[in-house]
Amino acid sequence: MSDKIEFQIENLGVPKFKSPLQLSTVRGDNIFTFISETDKLVFDTSLEGYSQCLANNEEPSCLEKAGPRQNIFFQSEKVTAAIVTCGGLCPGINNVIRGIVMALHYFYGVKRVIGVPYGYEGLNPEVGHPFVELTPEKVKDIHQFGGTILGSSRGGQSVSTMVDTLVSNNAQMLFAIGGDGTLKGANAIGDEIMKRGLDISVVGIPKTIDNDVDIIDKSFGFETAFDIASPILKDAHNEAHGAYNGISIVKLMGRDSGFIAASASLAMPVVNFVLVPELDFNLYGKNGFLEILKKRLEAKHHAVIVVAEGAGQHLFEKDDVVTDASGNVQHDDIGLFLKQKIKEYFSDVFPVTIKYIDPSYIIRSAAANSSDSVFCSSLAYQAVHGAMSGKTKFVVGKVNDRFVYLPISAVVSKRKKIDLESGFWFAVLQSTGQPFSIK
Repeated sequence: MSDKIEFQIENLGVPKFKSPLQLSTVRGDNIFTFISETDKLVFDTSLEGYSQCLANNEEPSCLEKAGPRQNIFFQSEKVTAAIVTCGGLCPGINNVIRGIVMALHYFYGVKRVIGVPYGYEGLNPEVGHPFVELTPEKVKDIHQFGGTILGSSRGGQSVSTMVDTLVSNNAQMLFAIGGDGTLKGANAIGDEIMKRGLDISVVGIPKTIDNDVDIIDKSFGFETAFDIASPILKDAHNEAHGAYNGISIVKLMGRDSGFIAASASLAMPVVNFVLVPELDFNLYGKNGFLEILKKRLEAKHHAVIVVAEGAGQHLFEKDDVVTDASGNVQHDDIGLFLKQKIKEYFSDVFPVTIKYIDPSYIIRSAAANSSDSVFCSSLAYQAVHGAMSGKTKFVVGKVNDRFVYLPISAVVSKRKKIDLESGFWFAVLQSTGQPFSIK
Protein backbone atom coordinates (compact mmCIF):
# COMPACT_ATOMS: atom_id res chain seq x y z
CA MET A 1 0.00 0.00 0.00
CA SER A 2 1.57 3.26 -1.12
CA ASP A 3 -0.22 5.29 1.55
CA LYS A 4 0.82 3.02 4.41
CA ILE A 5 1.90 5.01 7.46
CA GLU A 6 4.99 3.93 9.39
CA PHE A 7 4.71 4.13 13.16
CA GLN A 8 8.11 2.84 14.23
CA ILE A 9 9.33 4.50 17.43
CA GLU A 10 13.03 5.25 17.88
CA ASN A 11 14.83 3.89 20.94
CA LEU A 12 17.95 5.08 22.74
CA GLY A 13 19.14 1.52 23.24
CA VAL A 14 18.34 -1.81 24.79
CA PRO A 15 16.48 -1.57 28.14
CA LYS A 16 18.65 -3.44 30.67
CA PHE A 17 17.26 -2.44 34.05
CA LYS A 18 14.39 -4.16 35.82
CA SER A 19 11.39 -1.91 36.31
CA PRO A 20 10.66 -0.99 39.94
CA LEU A 21 6.95 -1.44 39.23
CA GLN A 22 5.47 -4.52 40.86
CA LEU A 23 3.27 -5.74 38.03
CA SER A 24 2.28 -9.13 36.69
CA THR A 25 3.75 -10.51 33.49
CA VAL A 26 0.81 -12.84 33.03
CA ARG A 27 -2.41 -11.59 31.49
CA GLY A 28 -5.63 -12.02 33.38
CA ASP A 29 -8.93 -10.38 34.09
CA ASN A 30 -8.51 -7.02 35.85
CA ILE A 31 -4.75 -7.51 36.23
CA PHE A 32 -2.48 -4.61 35.27
CA THR A 33 0.43 -6.15 33.38
CA PHE A 34 3.64 -5.05 31.74
CA ILE A 35 3.36 -4.30 28.03
CA SER A 36 5.40 -6.41 25.63
CA GLU A 37 7.15 -4.73 22.70
CA THR A 38 5.40 -7.24 20.45
CA ASP A 39 1.98 -6.14 21.73
CA LYS A 40 0.86 -4.01 18.79
CA LEU A 41 -2.46 -2.45 17.81
CA VAL A 42 -3.72 -2.34 14.23
CA PHE A 43 -4.15 1.24 13.02
CA ASP A 44 -6.85 0.72 10.39
CA THR A 45 -9.43 -1.49 12.09
CA SER A 46 -11.85 -1.54 9.15
CA LEU A 47 -12.68 -4.71 7.26
CA GLU A 48 -11.74 -2.92 4.03
CA GLY A 49 -8.25 -2.15 5.34
CA TYR A 50 -7.81 -5.70 6.62
CA SER A 51 -8.95 -7.17 3.31
CA GLN A 52 -6.60 -4.91 1.35
CA CYS A 53 -3.64 -6.05 3.43
CA LEU A 54 -4.58 -9.68 2.82
CA ALA A 55 -4.96 -9.08 -0.91
CA ASN A 56 -1.54 -7.40 -1.09
CA ASN A 57 0.06 -9.91 1.29
CA GLU A 58 1.16 -7.04 3.53
CA GLU A 59 1.37 -6.50 7.26
CA PRO A 60 -1.05 -3.82 8.42
CA SER A 61 0.26 -0.59 9.90
CA CYS A 62 0.52 -1.15 13.64
CA LEU A 63 0.90 1.13 16.63
CA GLU A 64 3.02 0.63 19.73
CA LYS A 65 0.80 0.07 22.73
CA ALA A 66 1.49 2.52 25.52
CA GLY A 67 2.23 1.36 29.03
CA PRO A 68 4.92 0.16 31.45
CA ARG A 69 7.69 -2.14 30.24
CA GLN A 70 9.25 -4.90 32.35
CA ASN A 71 12.74 -3.65 31.48
CA ILE A 72 13.60 0.04 31.39
CA PHE A 73 16.49 1.95 29.86
CA PHE A 74 17.32 4.35 32.70
CA GLN A 75 18.36 3.76 36.29
CA SER A 76 15.33 5.54 37.64
CA GLU A 77 16.87 6.75 40.91
CA LYS A 78 19.59 8.59 38.93
CA VAL A 79 17.25 10.27 36.44
CA THR A 80 16.76 14.03 36.10
CA ALA A 81 13.69 14.89 34.03
CA ALA A 82 12.70 18.24 32.54
CA ILE A 83 9.22 19.50 31.66
CA VAL A 84 8.47 22.41 29.31
CA THR A 85 5.15 23.96 28.25
CA CYS A 86 4.95 26.01 25.05
CA GLY A 87 2.43 27.89 22.92
CA GLY A 88 -1.00 29.15 23.88
CA LEU A 89 -2.80 28.20 27.07
CA CYS A 90 -5.14 25.25 27.17
CA PRO A 91 -7.19 23.59 29.93
CA GLY A 92 -5.32 20.70 31.51
CA ILE A 93 -1.66 21.74 31.17
CA ASN A 94 -1.21 21.80 34.94
CA ASN A 95 -2.87 18.38 35.17
CA VAL A 96 -0.29 16.96 32.76
CA ILE A 97 2.59 18.56 34.67
CA ARG A 98 1.23 17.13 37.91
CA GLY A 99 0.76 13.69 36.38
CA ILE A 100 4.32 13.56 35.02
CA VAL A 101 5.84 14.59 38.36
CA MET A 102 3.72 12.12 40.32
CA ALA A 103 4.43 9.23 37.95
CA LEU A 104 8.18 9.88 37.93
CA HIS A 105 8.31 10.15 41.72
CA TYR A 106 5.89 7.47 42.88
CA PHE A 107 6.15 4.92 40.05
CA TYR A 108 9.89 5.10 39.40
CA GLY A 109 11.49 6.86 42.36
CA VAL A 110 12.90 9.73 40.29
CA LYS A 111 14.30 12.26 42.71
CA ARG A 112 14.74 15.35 40.53
CA VAL A 113 12.28 16.94 38.11
CA ILE A 114 12.98 20.43 36.78
CA GLY A 115 10.41 22.74 35.26
CA VAL A 116 11.59 24.81 32.30
CA PRO A 117 10.04 28.30 32.59
CA TYR A 118 8.38 30.16 29.72
CA GLY A 119 8.62 27.58 26.98
CA TYR A 120 11.73 26.91 24.97
CA GLU A 121 13.07 30.29 26.13
CA GLY A 122 13.82 28.56 29.42
CA LEU A 123 16.32 26.28 27.67
CA ASN A 124 18.33 29.29 26.53
CA PRO A 125 20.59 30.48 29.40
CA GLU A 126 21.01 33.88 27.74
CA VAL A 127 17.32 34.64 28.34
CA GLY A 128 17.88 34.09 32.05
CA HIS A 129 14.81 32.21 33.30
CA PRO A 130 15.80 30.02 36.29
CA PHE A 131 14.55 26.44 36.44
CA VAL A 132 11.77 25.44 38.84
CA GLU A 133 12.24 22.39 41.05
CA LEU A 134 9.10 20.28 40.79
CA THR A 135 8.17 17.98 43.65
CA PRO A 136 4.96 16.15 44.54
CA GLU A 137 4.34 18.70 47.28
CA LYS A 138 4.74 21.60 44.86
CA VAL A 139 2.39 20.20 42.20
CA LYS A 140 -0.22 18.41 44.30
CA ASP A 141 -2.87 21.14 43.96
CA ILE A 142 -2.04 22.73 40.60
CA HIS A 143 -4.74 20.78 38.76
CA GLN A 144 -7.28 23.11 40.35
CA PHE A 145 -6.03 26.04 38.30
CA GLY A 146 -5.92 26.89 34.61
CA GLY A 147 -2.90 28.06 32.67
CA THR A 148 0.54 26.62 33.39
CA ILE A 149 2.62 27.07 36.53
CA LEU A 150 5.72 27.02 34.33
CA GLY A 151 4.63 29.82 32.05
CA SER A 152 4.74 29.58 28.28
CA SER A 153 6.01 31.35 25.19
CA ARG A 154 5.90 31.07 21.42
CA GLY A 155 8.81 30.77 19.04
CA GLY A 156 11.91 28.62 18.88
CA GLN A 157 15.43 28.84 20.20
CA SER A 158 18.71 27.45 18.95
CA VAL A 159 18.37 23.66 18.97
CA SER A 160 22.06 23.26 19.77
CA THR A 161 21.77 25.65 22.71
CA MET A 162 18.73 23.86 24.10
CA VAL A 163 20.49 20.48 23.92
CA ASP A 164 23.56 22.00 25.58
CA THR A 165 21.32 23.18 28.43
CA LEU A 166 19.83 19.72 28.88
CA VAL A 167 23.31 18.20 28.96
CA SER A 168 24.70 20.76 31.41
CA ASN A 169 21.79 20.02 33.76
CA ASN A 170 22.25 16.27 33.43
CA ALA A 171 18.71 15.80 32.10
CA GLN A 172 17.89 12.36 30.73
CA MET A 173 14.32 13.19 29.72
CA LEU A 174 12.48 16.15 28.21
CA PHE A 175 8.69 16.22 28.30
CA ALA A 176 7.43 18.88 25.86
CA ILE A 177 3.78 19.86 26.27
CA GLY A 178 2.59 21.80 23.25
CA GLY A 179 1.05 21.92 19.82
CA ASP A 180 2.34 21.61 16.27
CA GLY A 181 5.26 24.04 16.60
CA THR A 182 6.28 22.68 19.99
CA LEU A 183 6.28 19.11 18.72
CA LYS A 184 8.32 20.03 15.66
CA GLY A 185 10.79 21.72 18.00
CA ALA A 186 10.90 18.62 20.20
CA ASN A 187 11.58 16.47 17.15
CA ALA A 188 14.46 18.76 16.16
CA ILE A 189 15.86 18.52 19.70
CA GLY A 190 15.57 14.75 19.46
CA ASP A 191 17.42 14.74 16.14
CA GLU A 192 20.28 16.78 17.61
CA ILE A 193 20.45 14.45 20.62
CA MET A 194 20.63 11.40 18.36
CA LYS A 195 23.29 13.08 16.22
CA ARG A 196 25.42 13.63 19.31
CA GLY A 197 24.85 10.08 20.52
CA LEU A 198 23.32 11.22 23.82
CA ASP A 199 20.98 9.23 26.04
CA ILE A 200 18.17 11.74 26.43
CA SER A 201 14.57 10.78 25.76
CA VAL A 202 12.33 13.40 24.13
CA VAL A 203 8.60 12.99 24.66
CA GLY A 204 5.74 15.09 23.29
CA ILE A 205 2.31 15.46 24.90
CA PRO A 206 0.08 17.02 22.22
CA LYS A 207 -1.58 20.21 23.45
CA THR A 208 -3.96 22.04 21.18
CA ILE A 209 -7.32 23.31 22.27
CA ASP A 210 -8.46 23.18 18.63
CA ASN A 211 -8.20 19.35 18.53
CA ASP A 212 -6.34 19.59 15.21
CA VAL A 213 -3.47 17.15 15.88
CA ASP A 214 -3.57 14.52 13.16
CA ILE A 215 -4.21 10.80 13.77
CA ILE A 216 -5.00 10.93 17.51
CA ASP A 217 -8.64 10.72 18.63
CA LYS A 218 -8.55 13.98 20.57
CA SER A 219 -6.17 16.34 22.33
CA PHE A 220 -6.48 17.28 25.99
CA GLY A 221 -8.37 20.45 26.84
CA PHE A 222 -10.71 20.12 23.87
CA GLU A 223 -13.62 18.67 25.84
CA THR A 224 -13.27 21.36 28.49
CA ALA A 225 -13.24 24.01 25.78
CA PHE A 226 -16.58 23.15 24.24
CA ASP A 227 -17.98 22.28 27.68
CA ILE A 228 -17.30 25.85 28.84
CA ALA A 229 -18.44 27.32 25.52
CA SER A 230 -21.84 25.58 25.66
CA PRO A 231 -23.49 27.73 28.38
CA ILE A 232 -22.05 30.82 26.70
CA LEU A 233 -24.02 29.85 23.60
CA LYS A 234 -27.15 29.51 25.73
CA ASP A 235 -26.61 33.04 27.04
CA ALA A 236 -25.99 34.27 23.51
CA HIS A 237 -29.30 32.73 22.48
CA ASN A 238 -31.04 34.53 25.35
CA GLU A 239 -29.56 37.82 24.15
CA ALA A 240 -30.67 37.22 20.56
CA HIS A 241 -34.13 36.01 21.54
CA GLY A 242 -34.60 38.99 23.82
CA ALA A 243 -34.61 41.47 20.95
CA TYR A 244 -36.78 41.68 17.84
CA ASN A 245 -34.51 40.57 15.00
CA GLY A 246 -31.76 40.00 17.52
CA ILE A 247 -28.47 38.51 16.36
CA SER A 248 -25.73 37.06 18.57
CA ILE A 249 -22.30 36.35 17.11
CA VAL A 250 -19.99 34.14 19.20
CA LYS A 251 -16.40 33.73 18.07
CA LEU A 252 -14.68 30.58 19.34
CA MET A 253 -11.13 29.31 18.95
CA GLY A 254 -10.24 27.28 15.88
CA ARG A 255 -7.42 28.61 13.75
CA ASP A 256 -7.43 25.90 11.07
CA SER A 257 -10.09 23.49 12.30
CA GLY A 258 -13.59 24.15 13.58
CA PHE A 259 -14.04 21.31 16.06
CA ILE A 260 -14.74 23.56 19.08
CA ALA A 261 -17.35 25.63 17.24
CA ALA A 262 -19.06 22.55 15.83
CA SER A 263 -18.95 20.50 19.04
CA ALA A 264 -20.15 23.35 21.25
CA SER A 265 -23.05 23.95 18.86
CA LEU A 266 -24.02 20.28 19.04
CA ALA A 267 -23.73 20.29 22.84
CA MET A 268 -25.93 23.39 23.11
CA PRO A 269 -28.33 23.16 20.13
CA VAL A 270 -29.54 26.75 20.08
CA VAL A 271 -27.20 27.76 17.26
CA ASN A 272 -28.47 28.55 13.77
CA PHE A 273 -25.22 28.98 11.85
CA VAL A 274 -21.78 27.42 12.38
CA LEU A 275 -18.98 28.89 10.26
CA VAL A 276 -15.69 26.98 10.33
CA PRO A 277 -12.34 27.23 8.48
CA GLU A 278 -13.15 24.12 6.46
CA LEU A 279 -16.27 25.74 4.99
CA ASP A 280 -16.01 28.18 2.11
CA PHE A 281 -18.93 30.56 2.13
CA ASN A 282 -19.99 33.73 0.35
CA LEU A 283 -21.54 36.74 2.02
CA TYR A 284 -23.61 37.95 -0.91
CA GLY A 285 -25.82 36.44 -3.57
CA LYS A 286 -29.03 34.43 -3.62
CA ASN A 287 -27.52 31.61 -1.53
CA GLY A 288 -24.99 33.76 0.33
CA PHE A 289 -24.80 33.96 4.10
CA LEU A 290 -26.46 37.36 4.48
CA GLU A 291 -29.46 36.38 2.39
CA ILE A 292 -29.89 33.13 4.35
CA LEU A 293 -29.60 35.08 7.61
CA LYS A 294 -32.29 37.47 6.36
CA LYS A 295 -34.67 34.55 5.71
CA ARG A 296 -33.96 33.19 9.19
CA LEU A 297 -34.81 36.54 10.80
CA GLU A 298 -37.97 36.90 8.73
CA ALA A 299 -39.11 33.48 9.96
CA LYS A 300 -37.94 33.46 13.62
CA HIS A 301 -36.81 37.06 14.38
CA HIS A 302 -33.59 35.97 16.08
CA ALA A 303 -30.39 34.11 15.14
CA VAL A 304 -27.27 32.76 16.85
CA ILE A 305 -24.07 32.57 14.81
CA VAL A 306 -21.01 30.67 15.97
CA VAL A 307 -17.84 31.37 14.03
CA ALA A 308 -14.39 29.81 14.46
CA GLU A 309 -11.53 32.31 14.48
CA GLY A 310 -10.05 30.93 11.25
CA ALA A 311 -13.29 30.92 9.27
CA GLY A 312 -13.91 33.22 6.33
CA GLN A 313 -10.33 34.34 5.86
CA HIS A 314 -10.87 34.24 2.10
CA LEU A 315 -13.19 37.23 2.50
CA PHE A 316 -10.33 39.52 3.51
CA GLU A 317 -8.14 41.31 1.01
CA LYS A 318 -4.56 40.50 1.98
CA ASP A 319 -1.30 41.47 0.37
CA ASP A 320 0.98 39.65 2.79
CA VAL A 321 0.68 36.66 5.09
CA VAL A 322 1.66 37.54 8.67
CA THR A 323 2.72 34.81 11.09
CA ASP A 324 3.26 34.74 14.85
CA ALA A 325 6.40 33.61 16.66
CA SER A 326 5.30 29.97 16.33
CA GLY A 327 4.87 30.26 12.57
CA ASN A 328 1.06 30.24 12.71
CA VAL A 329 -0.75 32.47 10.23
CA GLN A 330 -2.27 35.45 12.03
CA HIS A 331 -5.89 35.66 10.98
CA ASP A 332 -8.03 38.76 10.61
CA ASP A 333 -10.89 39.09 13.10
CA ILE A 334 -13.77 37.34 11.37
CA GLY A 335 -16.14 38.06 14.28
CA LEU A 336 -15.88 41.83 14.07
CA PHE A 337 -15.87 41.59 10.27
CA LEU A 338 -19.17 39.68 10.27
CA LYS A 339 -20.70 42.11 12.74
CA GLN A 340 -19.83 45.04 10.48
CA LYS A 341 -21.01 43.36 7.28
CA ILE A 342 -24.30 42.29 8.88
CA LYS A 343 -24.86 45.81 10.17
CA GLU A 344 -24.19 47.30 6.73
CA TYR A 345 -26.39 44.79 4.93
CA PHE A 346 -29.43 45.19 7.17
CA SER A 347 -29.21 48.99 7.33
CA ASP A 348 -31.25 49.02 4.08
CA VAL A 349 -33.43 46.01 4.91
CA PHE A 350 -34.84 46.20 8.46
CA PRO A 351 -33.47 47.08 11.91
CA VAL A 352 -31.45 44.43 13.74
CA THR A 353 -29.77 44.27 17.14
CA ILE A 354 -26.32 42.66 17.10
CA LYS A 355 -24.42 41.34 20.10
CA TYR A 356 -20.80 40.17 19.66
CA ILE A 357 -19.18 37.80 22.20
CA ASP A 358 -15.56 36.57 22.19
CA PRO A 359 -14.89 34.29 25.20
CA SER A 360 -11.74 32.71 23.73
CA TYR A 361 -9.25 33.73 26.41
CA ILE A 362 -11.66 32.84 29.20
CA ILE A 363 -12.07 29.35 27.75
CA ARG A 364 -8.42 28.59 27.09
CA SER A 365 -7.27 29.70 30.55
CA ALA A 366 -9.86 27.65 32.46
CA ALA A 367 -9.10 24.62 34.59
CA ALA A 368 -9.79 21.20 33.09
CA ASN A 369 -13.16 19.57 33.66
CA SER A 370 -13.43 16.10 35.21
CA SER A 371 -13.20 14.19 31.93
CA ASP A 372 -10.14 16.10 30.74
CA SER A 373 -8.54 15.82 34.17
CA VAL A 374 -8.67 12.02 34.01
CA PHE A 375 -7.44 12.07 30.42
CA CYS A 376 -4.50 14.37 31.24
CA SER A 377 -3.35 12.14 34.08
CA SER A 378 -3.46 9.08 31.83
CA LEU A 379 -1.47 10.84 29.10
CA ALA A 380 1.15 11.85 31.66
CA TYR A 381 1.51 8.36 33.07
CA GLN A 382 1.85 6.76 29.65
CA ALA A 383 4.40 9.39 28.59
CA VAL A 384 6.54 8.57 31.63
CA HIS A 385 6.37 4.82 30.95
CA GLY A 386 7.56 5.38 27.39
CA ALA A 387 10.39 7.67 28.41
CA MET A 388 11.64 5.29 31.10
CA SER A 389 11.81 2.46 28.55
CA GLY A 390 14.15 4.56 26.38
CA LYS A 391 11.76 5.53 23.63
CA THR A 392 12.35 8.94 22.09
CA LYS A 393 10.89 11.43 19.59
CA PHE A 394 7.38 10.15 20.24
CA VAL A 395 4.04 11.47 21.39
CA VAL A 396 1.45 9.73 23.48
CA GLY A 397 -2.20 9.80 22.51
CA LYS A 398 -5.35 7.79 22.02
CA VAL A 399 -6.01 6.13 18.67
CA ASN A 400 -9.11 3.96 18.25
CA ASP A 401 -9.72 4.61 21.97
CA ARG A 402 -6.43 2.96 23.03
CA PHE A 403 -3.34 4.70 24.41
CA VAL A 404 -0.44 4.38 21.97
CA TYR A 405 2.96 5.83 21.13
CA LEU A 406 3.37 7.63 17.80
CA PRO A 407 6.42 9.14 16.12
CA ILE A 408 6.28 12.92 16.39
CA SER A 409 6.85 13.10 12.63
CA ALA A 410 3.61 11.19 11.99
CA VAL A 411 1.33 13.65 13.81
CA VAL A 412 2.84 16.95 12.60
CA SER A 413 2.77 16.26 8.87
CA LYS A 414 -0.70 17.78 8.53
CA ARG A 415 -3.58 19.22 10.55
CA LYS A 416 -6.74 17.31 11.39
CA LYS A 417 -9.81 19.00 9.92
CA ILE A 418 -13.55 18.49 9.87
CA ASP A 419 -14.69 16.32 6.98
CA LEU A 420 -17.65 18.25 5.56
CA GLU A 421 -19.08 14.98 4.22
CA SER A 422 -18.86 13.20 7.58
CA GLY A 423 -21.66 12.24 9.94
CA PHE A 424 -20.23 14.71 12.46
CA TRP A 425 -20.74 17.71 10.16
CA PHE A 426 -24.08 16.36 8.96
CA ALA A 427 -25.18 16.35 12.61
CA VAL A 428 -24.21 20.03 12.83
CA LEU A 429 -26.30 20.80 9.74
CA GLN A 430 -29.26 18.91 11.17
CA SER A 431 -28.95 20.71 14.51
CA THR A 432 -28.64 24.22 13.08
CA GLY A 433 -30.79 23.88 9.98
CA GLN A 434 -28.23 25.75 7.91
CA PRO A 435 -27.82 24.65 4.28
CA PHE A 436 -24.97 22.40 3.18
CA SER A 437 -23.64 25.11 0.90
CA ILE A 438 -23.62 28.85 1.59
CA LYS A 439 -22.64 30.24 -1.81
